[in-house]
Amino acid sequence: MKVLFAVFSGTGNTRRVAQTFAEGLTSLGHLTELYMIKKGAPMPEVGQYDVLIVGYPVHAFNAPTALISFVKELPAGEKPVYLLRTSGEPSKLNDASGITPRRILTKKGYSVKGEFTYVMPYNIIFRHSDGMVSRMWRAACLRIERDIRTVDTLQGELRKVGPLRRSAAFVLRIEHPAMPLIGKTFHVAKDKCIGCGACAKLCPCGNIRMVDGRPKFGIHCVGCMGCSFSCPQDAVRISLLNLWRVNGKYAFTGEPSTDEETCRYLHGMYNRYFHETEDMALRTEDL
Repeated sequence: MKVLFAVFSGTGNTRRVAQTFAEGLTSLGHLTELYMIKKGAPMPEVGQYDVLIVGYPVHAFNAPTALISFVKELPAGEKPVYLLRTSGEPSKLNDASGITPRRILTKKGYSVKGEFTYVMPYNIIFRHSDGMVSRMWRAACLRIERDIRTVDTLQGELRKVGPLRRSAAFVLRIEHPAMPLIGKTFHVAKDKCIGCGACAKLCPCGNIRMVDGRPKFGIHCVGCMGCSFSCPQDAVRISLLNLWRVNGKYAFTGEPSTDEETCRYLHGMYNRYFHETEDMALRTEDL
């Protein structure tokens, strides 16, 4: 079976999950290829693959506009598709992010077989501890092991999205028209920016260009936070969202946190997610 992973990722979380997923499928004898959704990248020849897995980070309980644009540009087809998404918190509200991609794909004739969600550390709002990140990644790897078997057998399950989740996603979809306006006002701290151009090279939407040795932000921002998160000098200021700025890559190594060390924000929800995942893995080992 030949599987294409088409992934949009700003700070690397979704790419990391997709790569690990692809490696697992490869170990089972499948052929896999990773395609990164970026402005200017030629569309992949989807017809030559047996399965399509579309990956994206959840933005305010919705799929980012870059992902939606990609799905709209896909040619019609009948092959099975899976949605793979990452989110900063284990809230079921994130299930609503699959509504629009599923609708578009189904209209084009694809068979959306299942959805996979993995909790990964925030790249905006606040920075998770190294222990929390390690436990998140351990949980993600355990879930990937299970989900690989789902794709291997072409099984799957779609998430049910009730009126409350749909309403929350609809209201927060204001981010789609708002982010290009907010992103236009991103700027750099002149005393920190060294003009390395890392932000411009990384931006998957081509929204940043270097002018006189300094980044200039355009009107195509989708709020992926790749520029502010990955700046080696922590020089990017994200306008109205700056108090939520998070800078610097996570290590994903070290000792996983305990229940008591889980962050206070959504403390119980995170611990339930960890316990559910760890219990699931133990049950699988017993089979």
